[in-house]
Amino acid sequence: MSERLQPGDTAPAFTLPDADGNEVSLADHKGRKTIVYFYPAALTPGCTKQACDFTDNLDVLAGAGYDVIGVSPDKPEKLAKFREKENLKVTLVGDPDKKVLEAYGAYGEKKLYGKVVTGVIRSTVIVDEEGKVERALYNVKATGHVAKIIKDLGI
Repeated sequence: MSERLQPGDTAPAFTLPDADGNEVSLADHKGRKTIVYFYPAALTPGCTKQACDFTDNLDVLAGAGYDVIGVSPDKPEKLAKFREKENLKVTLVGDPDKKVLEAYGAYGEKKLYGKVVTGVIRSTVIVDEEGKVERALYNVKATGHVAKIIKDLGI
């Protein structure tokens, strides 16, 4: 199981394919704050709710200087279907080998319906303009999470 990130840590660098197969790097966002959120699977109810919440609030977040990147273990083709079906505007990237998920502490043991399983831990890491972790939130709820982030960041 990977270590969870703490405020002040350097956010692990990554380059992953987006829904169109284009490479997206955390380094591309240097100079802007970036919300990197990790979710288990595209086209599932909770993950859809969360992605739609981020999309609905993208203008508010962007206006406050935040970019948003959603990371899941899905392949670009599935991310493209997810984006089209739900009309998502948020950048979605795939991490099929789960290396980035592990680097961010977003993959490991979790409870699912009372059983301990290994999988994606729904998490959000807020990275500052210099690439440092500002906040690291683990085991977040899909519903209401975006509103909580906006409130906590004072946006």
